[in-house]
Amino acid sequence: PTSQNYCFICFLVLFLFLACIFFLSVKSFFEKKVMNQPLLICSWFNFHIEEAVEWPGLDLKLGQVSGLALDPENNLVIFHRGDHVWDENSFDSKFVYQQRGLGPIEQNTILVLNPSNAKLLHSMGRSLFYLPHGLSIDKNGNYWVTDVALHQVFKLGAHDKEPLLILGVALQPGSDRNHFCQPTDVAVDPITGSIYISDGYCNSRVIQFTPKGLYVMQWGEETSLGRARPGQFHIPHSLALIPDFSQLCVADRENGRIQCFKLETGEFIREIKHKSFGRELFAVSYVPGGFLFAVNGMPYPGEAEPVQGFVMNFSTGEIIDTFIPLRKNFEMPHDVVASEDKTVFVGDVHARAVWKFASLEKMEHRSVKKAGIEVQEIKESETIVEARLKNPESTDHLKKQEKQHLVQQASTGVSFVLITTLLIIPVVVLLAILLFIRWRKTTVYGADGEHKLDSSSGRILGKLRGKGGGGLNLGNFFASHKGYSRKGFDRLSTEGSDQEKDEDDGTDSEEECSAPPPPSAPSSS
Repeated sequence: PTSQNYCFICFLVLFLFLACIFFLSVKSFFEKKVMNQPLLICSWFNFHIEEAVEWPGLDLKLGQVSGLALDPENNLVIFHRGDHVWDENSFDSKFVYQQRGLGPIEQNTILVLNPSNAKLLHSMGRSLFYLPHGLSIDKNGNYWVTDVALHQVFKLGAHDKEPLLILGVALQPGSDRNHFCQPTDVAVDPITGSIYISDGYCNSRVIQFTPKGLYVMQWGEETSLGRARPGQFHIPHSLALIPDFSQLCVADRENGRIQCFKLETGEFIREIKHKSFGRELFAVSYVPGGFLFAVNGMPYPGEAEPVQGFVMNFSTGEIIDTFIPLRKNFEMPHDVVASEDKTVFVGDVHARAVWKFASLEKMEHRSVKKAGIEVQEIKESETIVEARLKNPESTDHLKKQEKQHLVQQASTGVSFVLITTLLIIPVVVLLAILLFIRWRKTTVYGADGEHKLDSSSGRILGKLRGKGGGGLNLGNFFASHKGYSRKGFDRLSTEGSDQEKDEDDGTDSEEECSAPPPPSAPSSS
């Protein structure tokens, strides 16, 4: 009998332990990480960004904007071409720069701006470059830039006048380890310091260098006739390094797709391609948390896909949102960069402008001007009502906000119901076991069984029924014959420790592809 009581207690403790594990697993699923990233299922449903129309960055006097980046202080850094222009006269058939007589750009080509008010904080880069292109910033705040006329890559300190490192030979295009041919972008691994360069307009490769600029390896080849295969490029135009997954994603511009590779080996992992990309995809940027941002090119005559920005789920490649400016129009968005709070900047090489976009949640408690009417946004619903009363012309735009708000409420309700349902399951199972115990007791002892049990012999349901109800004697329950009448439990001493181990799990997503349109001659930018 003592061992039978002990077995039942162990069973009950084990059940409660498993119920706790189940609860913690559900909690972990919704609050912890999937594939080493915060779970964003609910936020993906209601995520939407729009142009921050109060940001004065469109009034900046810029040349062709070729590169954007955010420094460690989240300041916006712009790389532009000043009074130089890349056109059909810039290069000969062998990609040699033909306008060296103009000399280097005399204006400061690197501008550091306050991301909130576009105030100029710092500028540099005078008399260093001929045709700026790509820009990235490492974790130490160093600028990494490419010049397609010089066929070189530069590492610059934020306040140094002279480059800290130069890769490539000035004005000499080439395809070996020491030469580039119109390199487009740079990415620096924040963990290892390895340097990755996309090269470029007349080469179709990605090259890895050590932090000191020593050649390590390269991968990629020209696109063959017909469908572009994995690892083939037609202008690798922009790089996004994803350190959380040890991947490097490349905007394969003329193939209209994103290709992702393993950092350590250059091995192809997957392709992200959508019909809405059109023929060209210019730039890609990653934000920790699972968001991927991209911009495409203008449609060719007869094509319908608009030029716009894209927000994607990195894990699946699914498009979550698209965005376009409210002021002016995209002409050739050339680069995109986003911060962890989902503020997005887009630089346009033809419009010579930089746009700022922000999520509706970020702009919710901020004063904005729309159609000459200033609205203090305290709550999104109040904003919609007030704006409708003051500005009927903005109805379509506000309907979109209303829709996002309803989707957010729906997704929140769904998640609450799901969590509640999952947590109820262990309770239902426990009640079922207790009912089974009750039935078993009745079967073993008959209708008078309850009266034969001492009320002090360990009740489980006694408290639920009150003092007048009969209790359940666990010893008698497990006894194999009716003659057993031991009261209560033997003193039981147990010692143990429980250990929990949470494991993050992730699966590769299915890539989304579509057949590319007929090839056409790439445009210069």
